Amino acid sequence: MFRHQGKNRTFIHNLRLATMLSLVAGIVNVTGVLAIKTLTTNVTGHFAYFAEEVMKHDYAAAVTFLIFTVFFLLGSFTSNFLAELLTKKNPQLYHVIPTSLEIFILVGVGIFGSQSDLSLLEGKLIAFFLLFAMGIQNSLVTKISQSTVRTTHLTGLFTDLGIELSQLFFYKKPEEVQKLKANIYLRFSIITFFFIGCVGGGYIYREIEMKTLFVAAFFLLIALLYDFIRLKIQVFKRRAFHQ
Repeated sequence: MFRHQGKNRTFIHNLRLATMLSLVAGIVNVTGVLAIKTLTTNVTGHFAYFAEEVMKHDYAAAVTFLIFTVFFLLGSFTSNFLAELLTKKNPQLYHVIPTSLEIFILVGVGIFGSQSDLSLLEGKLIAFFLLFAMGIQNSLVTKISQSTVRTTHLTGLFTDLGIELSQLFFYKKPEEVQKLKANIYLRFSIITFFFIGCVGGGYIYREIEMKTLFVAAFFLLIALLYDFIRLKIQVFKRRAFHQ
């Protein structure tokens, strides 16, 4: 799911990565909206809110929205910095630290946000850290899939989906149609699992509130364990073959 890169990466690898992490993003997205009334998986809307607050001369609020975008950027920077650093030491495990950091943040925010009567400042801190975590995820997924997969927001996905659906009317060569259908299936899968994450996360939030983030962290942990087990199986097979 995470480990394969470049020519070794297949459509199935991207599909597994996309569905699992778009589910996580959907859960985080709805949790942020329900808990602190803030979008925490993308920054597009925050720029609009920033401009609105500037026009209203509410500069404190404007700065807050600007900081939201900065934290997403910092998450993206941190994720890729760690990935590049770890690639030089162990290419098989370069995804582990960024993903583990995301898990740690989601669990930490879930614990911190479970206290009753959150203040305005505490709500903003939660938003900062969730945006940072989603920046980590989006950067890592983009790097791994070579910009094929996005999991934290849907604007670009719907744009790509619209383009590819229209291209079905014009591209008739079998290999072109096959590639288009694969891309369309991937986009639909991401959108579907993001939607499932949002709706399912919403129902879960009604029961356990901010602890819903533990569910998102659990799915990330499953993804890491899946890759770890697959790696161990491959190593075992190689050793058995050479004996």
